[in-house]
Amino acid sequence: MTLRSPLRRDLLSAACATTFAACQPAAPPAPFKGIDITGAPYGRDFRLPDAEGSIRSLAEFKGKVVLVFFGFAQCPEVCPTTLARAMEVRKLLGADGDKVQVVLITVDPERDTPQVLREYMKAYDPSFIALRGNAEELAATAKEFKVFFQKVSTASSYTMDHTAVTYAFDPKGQLRLAFRHEQSAADVAADLRSLLSN
Repeated sequence: MTLRSPLRRDLLSAACATTFAACQPAAPPAPFKGIDITGAPYGRDFRLPDAEGSIRSLAEFKGKVVLVFFGFAQCPEVCPTTLARAMEVRKLLGADGDKVQVVLITVDPERDTPQVLREYMKAYDPSFIALRGNAEELAATAKEFKVFFQKVSTASSYTMDHTAVTYAFDPKGQLRLAFRHEQSAADVAADLRSLLSN
């Protein structure tokens, strides 16, 4: 029995489409919610003292996702919300939250003494660390991360303008993502899950 022309054409089209689909490469993974900067020629490392005076660098955090941002303890809004978001991200990740290391690099070493930084970070999460270099070390690190900061005089003292972005390094120590300040904890957690699973 022969198939009528329209039916035969439909069946042949379906067979060809199935064969074509089977030969196609797998669809790329869903894009990140943060900015994908994989392969960027900056943000390669830092070497700065923590509040206890120990020199810290990316190498010691292999196996973890590292979130790095620049800020200061007297920051009125951006830094507190960034740290609060990081706390929420760790909760959203459940057991994998322990595989996230948060690092603040202060842009205000003049006021952010080791004692101030210890207390500031402890108020959010004891596992979070703050790094504090001298003026030359800070300038070199900010340049390496393409971060802007500047002292701005106020009526009574001064504040600091600074880049409000959080960088994410994968467990191999490679710079992968940049998160904008307004991104949600859920967005960040989703991207970190992807980094941890690869």
